[in-house]
Amino acid sequence: MDDIQKVEKLLRKNNGIIETYQVEELGINNKVLTRMIEKGLIERVARGIYIGTDTLEDSYFITQVICKKGIFSHETALYFHDLCDRTPMKYQLTIPSFYNTKLLKDKNYQFFYLKDELYEIGITEMKTPYGNKVKIYDLERTICDIIRNKKKIEIALFTDSMKRYVERKDRNSIKLHKYAQLFNIENEVRKYLEVLL
Repeated sequence: MDDIQKVEKLLRKNNGIIETYQVEELGINNKVLTRMIEKGLIERVARGIYIGTDTLEDSYFITQVICKKGIFSHETALYFHDLCDRTPMKYQLTIPSFYNTKLLKDKNYQFFYLKDELYEIGITEMKTPYGNKVKIYDLERTICDIIRNKKKIEIALFTDSMKRYVERKDRNSIKLHKYAQLFNIENEVRKYLEVLL
């Protein structure tokens, strides 16, 4: 098996996406990637990230490869959790305070900063529409985030998302109240749940 075949095998294993470090771990020179681009076998979608030419570009996954500490949150998490119908216009991610990412200046993203102990709460994984796993905040953490930032969210989106949450059979009220305590928003959470339940 030659180097190009090894890279193609790696592409198949990784849903059509590879990173430079993965190729280097196989002991393959980066020039092989350049030759594969020239032959039309792969495309470079970001620095150090390549996809097969027959692969649809998974912008959610690629975003997290570029911004490794970014956790999909707020309206983007609402979309993943099926608490809203519209695809996010901007990807919203939460990152630790003082974390620097190349995406900060890109207008397609909105970032929320949090200290480490709050940043870690409720991280889970979900699959993108393309089948790749990304880190995202769980259902209850997402509800806390939109309550904490309700002034920055359209009122119709906020109301609809809250209604959908209370109708969910998989909601976890105990976890929601625990998170609400950690974020110091117990009264707001109680107020919204009392109105909707």
